[in-house]
Parts: sequence; C-alpha cells; structure tokens
Amino acid sequence: MHKVKYEWIEGKSYEEVWAIQTSLHNELKERKKTKTLHESNIELSDHHLIFCQHSHVYTLGKSGDISHLLLDTEGLTEKGVEYFKINRGGDITYHGPGQITGYPILDLECFYTDVHRYVREIEEVIIQTLDFYQIKGIRIPAYTGVWVEDIHEEGQFRKICAIGVHLSRWVTLHGFAFNVNTDLKYFDHIIPCGIEETNLSVTSLQRELGRQVDIFDVSEQLKTQFEKIFKFKII
Repeated sequence: MHKVKYEWIEGKSYEEVWAIQTSLHNELKERKKTKTLHESNIELSDHHLIFCQHSHVYTLGKSGDISHLLLDTEGLTEKGVEYFKINRGGDITYHGPGQITGYPILDLECFYTDVHRYVREIEEVIIQTLDFYQIKGIRIPAYTGVWVEDIHEEGQFRKICAIGVHLSRWVTLHGFAFNVNTDLKYFDHIIPCGIEETNLSVTSLQRELGRQVDIFDVSEQLKTQFEKIFKFKII
C-alpha cells in the first residue's frame, strides 16, 4: 500500500501554496526518471495530500473564459480578492476561508493511468464525506464536481464541490474545492465554473445542514475517505 504524506496549510497566500504544490509536483516528476514503472520502493514523501484554507481568491483554468469574472481590477481590490490564471482544467472558481481546498500530488502510475477515473474517485471522496453528514451528494453527467439536489424544488441543483486538475507524466496537480462554511456571496461576482443555467447554483455544507461545521472534523473525514477509495495510507 502506498503511503501519502498529509499536510494542512493555513496562513499562506494562494501564490505561496501554488509554489509549494508545484515544487512537490516537479520533484516527483524528476524522481520518476530514475525509477522503474510501478517500482515498489517509493520514497515516503513521493505522494502528497495538501489541505488548506486560502484567503479570498478567484482562479481561472487554462481554458476558462475571463468574462466569467464579473469584477474589474478595481473591484477585486475593493473586495479584497486576488485573481490568478492557472494551468488546471475547468473555468473560474472561488477559494476562501471556510472552504477546504485539496491538492493530491500523486503519481497515478502507482495507482492507475486513467484521468477520468481519478476525477470520479475524487468526486466519490466528497460524496462519501457528505453521506457521513447525511447529505446526498450526486454527480451531474454534463459537469465535473459534486452537487446537492434541492428536495423542495425539482430540477434545482447546487454545487458543493468543484474539481479541476492538471496532469504531467501522470503526476497530479491542483484538485478540489469543498465548500464547508464558505461565505457564498463571493460566488456572486463570478459565473462559477462558467455554468450559466439558472437551475444550477452553489452551496456549502453549512447551508445544507443549517449550522456551522468544524472544518477540521470535515478534513479528518475527507482523509478517511481518501484512504478508503484510493487505497493508500496517509502519514
């Protein structure tokens, strides 16, 4: 069973965390050059799982549309929100306090070489975590991520977790953004994930439960589900 080093990061800017994960990603790619495919003697620090809470920031994926950001530079400054164009998949999203942003840095060749399966398994981690809190998380075939269906209004869905990844030499980068106690008003200034359908919106664990949740309790449940679904050991 592969071992994955876990780290919780808080109090650093988005740019600093991006630099950390990029450095780990590049280190793992370099190590692969001297290892045989599926070699068992993987160094303990080769695989990483980073969870963090960012300060307010909007990020746009490499194929995203900048028009989905509804603030200009002055507006961003006024709201105290940073903006970065990055190399993950997907469109625009928000990161901030009360949200767990997760960055698995894994060599998928040690697990499987299937990017679609990788994304589905991240979704399953979130779905099983929601199940722990007695919330039914679902997938919508047309869109990546995890959603909650409105039980009072048919056909209305709310996104609780966005996913956007990047792979190079089968080493993963970027990951997921799970709204726990997130201030959802920051989504008003973007078209989240570029999705404009009026029956699709965003939500948080706090909103669905009607109460705040201890974010560290949620992180522990996420770790449990990662171990179960990806079949690795967190150290």
